[in-house]
Amino acid sequence: MSKRRVISFLLPPIGYILIRLIFISCKKRYFLPSLKLDDRPYIIAFWHGKILMQPFIYKKLRKKPKVATMISEHFDGEIISRVIRYFNFESIRGSTKKGAIKVLKEAFRKVEEGYDLAITPDGPRGPRYSVADGIVSISKKKDIKIVACNFYASRFWRLKSWDGFMIPKPFSTLYLFAGEPFGVKGLENEEAKAKIKAALMEKER
Repeated sequence: MSKRRVISFLLPPIGYILIRLIFISCKKRYFLPSLKLDDRPYIIAFWHGKILMQPFIYKKLRKKPKVATMISEHFDGEIISRVIRYFNFESIRGSTKKGAIKVLKEAFRKVEEGYDLAITPDGPRGPRYSVADGIVSISKKKDIKIVACNFYASRFWRLKSWDGFMIPKPFSTLYLFAGEPFGVKGLENEEAKAKIKAALMEKER
C-alpha cells in the first residue's frame, strides 16, 4: 500500500476525532444572523484557512444539515472530502478553473435538489483572501444568497501555509460568526467579488 493511500485511510478518522475533541474542550460564543435561514439553498462561504470549525457553524444555522462542499481534486482535497463525510456532508470534487463546466453543472444540480453549497472563495491554492469567479457565477446564475462565515480563537496555532491555517488550542474560547445573507445579482463581477471579500474580512483575525 502506498504512503498516500495509508495517509488517506488513517488521517480522516483521526482528524475528525481531534476536531471534535478541540471543539468540545472549548468555550463557544456564536454570532448568527438575526433571522433564521429559510428553506431555500444558500452559499456558505469561508476562507480556506478557516475550514476547521465551519461544520459546527453550519450545524447551528441548519437543524437539518444538507450541504455539498466544493473541494479540489488535489490530495489535500481528498483528505478534506473524507473528513467531512464524518459530519454527513457531501462533496463536489473539481475546480472552477479546470473543468469548470462540469463542476458548475454539478453545483447547479445540487442546488436544484435543495442543497446548500459550501465554498472557499480563495481555495484550493490561493492567493489568500482572493475571491475566484466560481462563487460569483453560482450566486448570480441561481440567484442564491451568500452567508459569510468565520471564526477565531482566543488561543490558536497558525500554520505557515499559504492560507495561514488556524487551529484553535484546546480549552480556548471560540468566536463563531455567520453574517446576514446577501446577494450579488446585478453587480459586475469585480463589484461582486469585493462585496464577498468585505463580508468575509469583517470578522477576520
